[in-house]
Amino acid sequence: MNRSNLHKRLKPYYIFGVLLLLWFVAAKLEVWNAYLLPPPWKVADAFVTMWQRGEITASVLVSLRRVLIGLGISFALAFLASLLTAYRPNQAEYLRQIINFMRNVPPLAVISLLILWFGIGETPKIIVIVLASFFHIYMNISKGFLECDRKLIEVGRSMGFSEKKVFWKICLPYAREDILVGLRTGLGYSWRALIGAEMIAASSGLGYMIVYAQQMSRSDKVLIGIFLIGIIGCISDMLFSLLIRKVCVGGVKND
Repeated sequence: MNRSNLHKRLKPYYIFGVLLLLWFVAAKLEVWNAYLLPPPWKVADAFVTMWQRGEITASVLVSLRRVLIGLGISFALAFLASLLTAYRPNQAEYLRQIINFMRNVPPLAVISLLILWFGIGETPKIIVIVLASFFHIYMNISKGFLECDRKLIEVGRSMGFSEKKVFWKICLPYAREDILVGLRTGLGYSWRALIGAEMIAASSGLGYMIVYAQQMSRSDKVLIGIFLIGIIGCISDMLFSLLIRKVCVGGVKND
């Protein structure tokens, strides 16, 4: 790899290096109180200690499990609702206003009510994730189905395809990029909603780890929780981006 390509690959990460350098210099010059902004070496030591104790692994796995369950439920509901919108528009009219209503209600606004109904177990957090991610997945999948090229559908029908075969062979492959984009967007909203829910009512997970650290006046652990959330989000977004490029290369839209 030549220097030009290396520079191009590293370009998005230069800002992180600059911020880390400024943080290091500010800590050395004691610009801020170490209680408010601990130096990077203290945060690194705390990270190693938490990793060795298994605190980080346990918190990440708990939050990841919740996100995957909630995202899976959201995808199933959004896929069914998108089918109804695309192929049964008259019946979908019954859902249009309730979907618009719920789309404008912040998921965390209902967390108190969910705790009252279901306690502080897993159910409120899963519901919050579903409310946060459903609409973004639904809108993207609906867009993919509704924008399917009518000429391709007509070609399929002229070849004797049944409606089911038209859907599986033409409509679904055509919409696959929008489906993946919806999942990618929904995953981002799921993480944000989950962390908020865990900070309000949880006894485990990354959000709880941050709140507990704040209560114990451990700003270094708070920073670790924030860094973990950002890093996991970046990795998942990068993986979805790679998946979208791989799946959609040579797909129906590009044919």
